[in-house]
Amino acid sequence: MEKLTIKTPSDVLSFIGHSLGFWPKESLVCITMHDNSIGATLRIDLPRQPGHELPYARTVARYLTSDTTATSILFAVYTSEPCQPGSGKPHAATIAALTGVLAEQGITIRDGLFVGNTTFSPYDDGESGTSLALPVSSTETSAINAEFIYRGSFVEPTGHVTLPPAGQEASKAAGVERHMEAIRFQQSGTALQQGRKLWGDMLASTAFPSDDDCHALVANLQFPAIRDRLIADIPGMDEPMQQILFAQTTEAPKWSRVEWAQQLLLHAYTRTSPEHAAPVLTAIGYINWWEGKGSKAHQFLQLALDTDPAYRLARLSDQMVGSGIVAGWNMNKNTAYKALPFDIP
Repeated sequence: MEKLTIKTPSDVLSFIGHSLGFWPKESLVCITMHDNSIGATLRIDLPRQPGHELPYARTVARYLTSDTTATSILFAVYTSEPCQPGSGKPHAATIAALTGVLAEQGITIRDGLFVGNTTFSPYDDGESGTSLALPVSSTETSAINAEFIYRGSFVEPTGHVTLPPAGQEASKAAGVERHMEAIRFQQSGTALQQGRKLWGDMLASTAFPSDDDCHALVANLQFPAIRDRLIADIPGMDEPMQQILFAQTTEAPKWSRVEWAQQLLLHAYTRTSPEHAAPVLTAIGYINWWEGKGSKAHQFLQLALDTDPAYRLARLSDQMVGSGIVAGWNMNKNTAYKALPFDIP
């Protein structure tokens, strides 16, 4: 795919919005770089209490140094907190702490942006930030934004996950139960083989499956041994299942296939009932973790636990995400999820 060049601050903010899929609020966003090539994008909530800047900076640095090729970063502070005359930019102590911690790791800060509700400016342009301020709306006309939109990407106003409506009809639950009963009567090897064929045909298709096939997929996901294999089949790789699940392969996933799997799972979610939804939502959470979207992964896993508080895979996966474990694919620019390749001039 042809590389694109980020030339302006508006391009940077457009890239962040499309990479995350939403416009950040009260967030620090960092982009790792190696020479002029972009690596990983990290979004983390800004610290809410003063006095915790150094531990916060160390946490951010731990995430950023997961990209072992990073030599510098770009950052953007998104906040509705206004600049106060005589007191510098909001979160200046946090940025100072981060600068020092990253310097210990041999990583420099290349540039920074301060993004308010309506305008943005260079982070280091003085106290007020008014002399070089540009309207946030200028990101809508940037070249990078146009390219993303042309390729079907869009930016949500917030990062809050909104699920499509799922049915409560007893017929949907009954459809899943019917397939589950059939699976129980099969030999384990036969059930696994048939489940993989069903899922493989869906992933190879360009159309959404029938309601009955959705019920069959959801039924297969109710069985842990089949569920784990079906999740591992998503990236389309001939590697050991455990290495795929934990994103530890040297080969890059087929990311377009991964994105299609997420759409299929969301479609299947609308064709099932809450009592069978936890495995579906957990699989979607797993996909978001693979893609480096930790906040969305957490939300999907929490939604899974809302439907079944005892669902073990969702709980363990949420603990993994919450502890800051980064999917291995995101530690290598050749395997990490990204919508487009970019260079910085």
